[in-house]
Amino acid sequence: MLEIQNSKNETGSPVTTASETLLVDRFTDGVLDPAQPMLGPIRDGGHILANTAPGCWGPMLTPCLRGGHEVTVPVAVEGAEVGDAIVIRIREITVTSLAAASGTDAPQEGRFHGDPFVAALCPQCGTKNPKTVLEGIGPEAVRCANCGAEAAPFKIGCGYTIAFDADRCVGVTLGEQGAEAVAHEARHYAAMPTNSVQNSVLTLAPHHLVGLMARLRPFLGQLGTTPAIAMPDSHNAGDFGQFLIGAPHELAITEEQLKLRTDGHMDINAVRTGAILICPVKVPGGGIYLGDMHALQGDGEIAGHTCDVAGTVTLQVQVLKGLCIDGPVLLPVPEDLPFLAKPFSSEERSRALAIARRHGLSKIERTAPISVVGTGRDLNVATENGLERAAKLLAMSVEEVKNLATINGAIEIGRHPGVVQVTFQAPLERLESCGLLPFVLEQYSLDQEQETTA
Repeated sequence: MLEIQNSKNETGSPVTTASETLLVDRFTDGVLDPAQPMLGPIRDGGHILANTAPGCWGPMLTPCLRGGHEVTVPVAVEGAEVGDAIVIRIREITVTSLAAASGTDAPQEGRFHGDPFVAALCPQCGTKNPKTVLEGIGPEAVRCANCGAEAAPFKIGCGYTIAFDADRCVGVTLGEQGAEAVAHEARHYAAMPTNSVQNSVLTLAPHHLVGLMARLRPFLGQLGTTPAIAMPDSHNAGDFGQFLIGAPHELAITEEQLKLRTDGHMDINAVRTGAILICPVKVPGGGIYLGDMHALQGDGEIAGHTCDVAGTVTLQVQVLKGLCIDGPVLLPVPEDLPFLAKPFSSEERSRALAIARRHGLSKIERTAPISVVGTGRDLNVATENGLERAAKLLAMSVEEVKNLATINGAIEIGRHPGVVQVTFQAPLERLESCGLLPFVLEQYSLDQEQETTA
């Protein structure tokens, strides 16, 4: 692990040297805490290489992890100050797991205090967030290390085990015999990183769905910057964060404090190789973290969970000074844009200009795609949040954003119940004013001179 490298200057004071490339293979205990040391710093323009651990289900079966996920220790970026943004280019995402397991969840009463993701409790000895051991395989395998009682805060309601081909292109759900064979070698099939402490969900051998084929298209369910207050990693969003307001455990927050989140937990399936994600900086250094890689997911993650996998990730980071945003802005790969939000072709622009001239206009407005993330307790609130963020970013009214998202875009569901993308084609002059135009031109291979002339 590469950490902060210290030397001394002529006065004997420590000097921190920023790394060009940082290898990250350590994980948090589930809590993103701005008071804890970060790795790095990495230089502005440098690269983060990470080996991520599976997300939801494994940590949900591991009571000592207090956040519902097991994300990487945050990395500081040189020069990133509160009020800036960090541009993250996702250069590569590769699945390393050979298999995954998932399904709908069923919280187990008596095994948590207020929140099964955060405040696990042994039902027999009362130990908070107890350490656990595995005894055999199956739904009862996770046991309290102190007293031996069954201790997993969740069980799978309807679940499956899915095995992948060697190239990680397709997968097939297994029957009972196949799922149990995988369960006996769970850490191997999960390709569990060395420093991960989670109990693999493969140990449970779920097999309600059998012989179902699926395509893989991996993405990161968690990618973002550290919130300005200690928060469980899975709750760093406007929907899951609601469970922290007035909660009965030590990670409780107020409604006002929830605004200190950074919405790094999005579960948006467009956060994949080739995408550009622009994140707010709410603590010095930003604190980039990642995890919760999914092998596949339909819009909405409607089952609540999907195929969590281990994998390798390469990111390139860049500080964008003074872009004071409240939540993430996403530039998806062109393939992932809604039909109406895709950049116009030269032929389409020529046709539009001909119409304009027939009706007394000498030029047409030039636009390019942008996707602003909104979160909230439900999809309606999340949509309002995304619209307001987009309007503030581009210095226009919410009503104008609504029209643009209707004519040249869409409201896309990232995660049910409360993460959306407000995606639309924004005027280039507005993108230029806020400093995002160079990244938009880069992402969509647009020529600025061509795009800004009639």
